[in-house]
Amino acid sequence: MRSRNGGLAAAGVRLRLERRGRWLGVRGPLPCRSGGGELKVQRLSLGLPASAAGLIEAEAQLLQLQRQLAQGGFVWPQEHTRLAAIHGPDRSATGATRAGQACARELPVVDPSADLQAALEAFERAFFADPRRRRQSAGSRSTWRAAYRPYLRRLQQMATVPSGLSADLLMQVLESYELASRSRQQCGIALAALAEHRAISLPEDWRERSGGYGMHAARFRQLPQDDAIIEMVQRIPNASWRLAYGLMATYGLRNHEVFFCDLSSLAPGGDRVLRVLPSSKTGEHQVWPFQPGWVERFELERLGRDPGALPMVCTDLGRTTLKQVGQRVAEQFRRYDLPISAYDLRHAWAVRTIHIGLPDTVAARMMGHSVAIHTRTYHHWITRRDQQQAVDAALARIKAA
Repeated sequence: MRSRNGGLAAAGVRLRLERRGRWLGVRGPLPCRSGGGELKVQRLSLGLPASAAGLIEAEAQLLQLQRQLAQGGFVWPQEHTRLAAIHGPDRSATGATRAGQACARELPVVDPSADLQAALEAFERAFFADPRRRRQSAGSRSTWRAAYRPYLRRLQQMATVPSGLSADLLMQVLESYELASRSRQQCGIALAALAEHRAISLPEDWRERSGGYGMHAARFRQLPQDDAIIEMVQRIPNASWRLAYGLMATYGLRNHEVFFCDLSSLAPGGDRVLRVLPSSKTGEHQVWPFQPGWVERFELERLGRDPGALPMVCTDLGRTTLKQVGQRVAEQFRRYDLPISAYDLRHAWAVRTIHIGLPDTVAARMMGHSVAIHTRTYHHWITRRDQQQAVDAALARIKAA
């Protein structure tokens, strides 16, 4: 609180944040409701809890209030809450006391949805203030740009001006995306997070309406079989990109993760378990090779001795993003006219672990996503595996009987 108020003071803002019990408010020069244009130091309750997220939101509301004061657009609405006035610096001055009492009128709680732009800015600050995301700053920036910003921009485009956030508006934005599409699913996730931040109640069937895409598209296309994956590497003339291809095929890595791994375990005598670095999209995790024999087949031991054998791609996250690094990989697949995408190798790795019976919880952890996402994405193959195991067990019992 003190550091934030220090920053406000340095920026020339006269209003200050303060905590009263479990709630946050604003203190500073505000106009008397009785008019006259004179500003008096008063307290204004914001109705926000004294929490980290509440503090971020309170600062956003304070800045919104400051803009209104500076532009002469501050108007007291009819609906209001009781505000206790306080006196100026000289509390002994009876004149100031009477002036303060004259201003001790009922003032409004600032409506956080009155300014859509301020609400979205507050949401962005809260997003990056999350301690989990601060530990993975590069991945968080990439996630915000790719998975949140596009849908919030559409929200702004579709909002009626002036307009506040509402469940109806969020539903309109969601419905603007095609059913069962990747964009619709991601939009549902982004808007649900925004709704939670703003305490907006969404319909109970929001998740169903979001229509997770899972592998709906990939389910109807043939993922590459192992022999095809081995054969296709010969289409890549560049030795460095063959190594990148082999890493993705053997370890199921995301495009950008190829360049954000500790490859030392691939050296002779190493355990061949890769460590994906914390700077990647979903943070640090370990991943095992499937198939293990592909380490030799794709000559990946070379990377244990010389990680620089990978393609020369800028990985300085001060100058690039994880998304841009991943796009370089996708561009190379198209340049070599490969009949599959880089993510097909990742999906094929996941399906391979399902067929060999690796527990879903373990596979999900290696892939750097939740079990829920893993189950939803690979539902088709997981269901087939579980049913096959049940059938095999039943047939074994029949045979034994």
